[in-house]
Amino acid sequence: MIEERVWLGSYPEGVPADIDASQYQSLVGLMADSFAKYANRTAYSFMGQDISYAQTDVKSQALAAYFQSLGLEKGDRVAIMMPNVPQYPVAVAAILRAGLVVVNVNPLYTPRELEHQLKDSGAKAIVIIENFAVTLQKCIAETQIEHVVLCAMGDMLSMPKGALVNFVVRNVKNLVPDFDLPGAVKFNQALNRGERATFVKPVIHSDDIAVLQYTGGTTGVSKGAMLLHRNVIANLLQSEAWNQPVMKRVPDNEQPTSVCALPLYHIFAFTVNMMLGMRTGGKNILIPNPRDLPAVLKELSTQTFHSFPAVNTLFNGLANHPDFDTVNWKNLKVSVGGGMAVTSAVAALWLQKTGCPICEGYGLSETSPSASCNPTTSTQFTGNIGVPLPSTFMKLLDDEGHEVTELGQPGEIAIKGPQVMAGYWQRPDETARSMTADGYFKSGDIGIRDAHGFFKIIDRKKDMILVSGFNVYPNDIEETLSLCPGVLECAAVGVPDEKTGEAVKLVIVKKDPTLTEMAVREYCKANMTGYKQPKIIEFKVELPKTAVGKILRRELRDAPK
Repeated sequence: MIEERVWLGSYPEGVPADIDASQYQSLVGLMADSFAKYANRTAYSFMGQDISYAQTDVKSQALAAYFQSLGLEKGDRVAIMMPNVPQYPVAVAAILRAGLVVVNVNPLYTPRELEHQLKDSGAKAIVIIENFAVTLQKCIAETQIEHVVLCAMGDMLSMPKGALVNFVVRNVKNLVPDFDLPGAVKFNQALNRGERATFVKPVIHSDDIAVLQYTGGTTGVSKGAMLLHRNVIANLLQSEAWNQPVMKRVPDNEQPTSVCALPLYHIFAFTVNMMLGMRTGGKNILIPNPRDLPAVLKELSTQTFHSFPAVNTLFNGLANHPDFDTVNWKNLKVSVGGGMAVTSAVAALWLQKTGCPICEGYGLSETSPSASCNPTTSTQFTGNIGVPLPSTFMKLLDDEGHEVTELGQPGEIAIKGPQVMAGYWQRPDETARSMTADGYFKSGDIGIRDAHGFFKIIDRKKDMILVSGFNVYPNDIEETLSLCPGVLECAAVGVPDEKTGEAVKLVIVKKDPTLTEMAVREYCKANMTGYKQPKIIEFKVELPKTAVGKILRRELRDAPK
């Protein structure tokens, strides 16, 4: 029934039902087109300096030749462990051009987490920023890493600025702990060697792996999603088609510009910032540390920008910051929320302060990432995840794997489309477990659908709390509590309970320091049915989060009593 794609009726004018991902053989072909077409345009803006498409082209080719000179062969994996610095897109372009596979690594990993990912991927080389080199030092002996390219924050800034930035990072802010990585080659050295080496252009097919994207691990052990060249191409073309109704409002004399505050190692920024930016000849403003809100706002106060992909925690932090009004938000055409649920309180505040509604989308590492989104022409926040993107099918499944066709009935969201991964790296068991016989990926998220094809997430299957036989969805509680006066952020988790099997534990970060447990309980009583009300209420200064800003419910759940 759902195959009819009822949601197409909700598409904005000009958005096609399907996209043609076959127009590029590989991401390398797409990049080559952009390097030629937009050579003189700014690709990245970083710490007040512009880096052009032509510079990105020349440096990435040199680095690709360097990788080949090391004996790395097509299909070998190369890890990247850096924040948002211009070396990141150069490294990505180089790895792909040499026919190698990008392994995106979170730079905030512990040695244990890094070791798992390097061993699992079998990466032979790593491009890493010196700030985190000590993490690598502690585990490199246990991995297959043979080559280390070492970057510094100011590598791609002109003199004397680059040297000054490196001095401040190392000696004033002390952000580079002592490390020992014998044989590591500095980034600019690698470029110099690559310039003298011969680059041999490999044949790259659309079915070759482009990226190993490790799942966030918010619900269990991290697995590598195999994203093929065609998966990422499809997703950036889907995103381009979806954004087109609002991006065509950008004046002809302005370069389309995105704020890249989400880390590029996260698939959302990788595809929607870097790769889509490349395709459209756009500029990305690289934010190396989105947690440093004063620095983010200072950078944005000097820039004109049109698109802002972010997560709920970042929208919330910025909108509540005293320096918010130092930025000109008037050119902002689209704010895309993803990665975690956007709450209605944050959405209302963002709209009030910027005049630009948050357009919430949905996706996973396994879907490159975008699967659905609200129309970018929406003028109000709906709280749902929108409709499937062009060429994408979504349906709901019950516990037996049958399709849930009754409107408003919950089921697990399953996704089919050209952006869905080829499977998990070396985990055929997990791949089989996550896919249906007819090619749908089972997301692990519980959702409902309405008559117009809009989906709404109720929660993660694994995060659901079972209180006396009743399903309680943390997102539901968090959404309700986000509107409670004095609450900045909150998270709900299930904890064991003798009477009810599980009970709700609520962890709150205060916006108003005078907020009391009693006041929260009264609010819950007034706004929630009995079984949903928290048994335990805790106040914390901050919530544990992934580097992208997702709340780690597992840590709250496992915290000592």
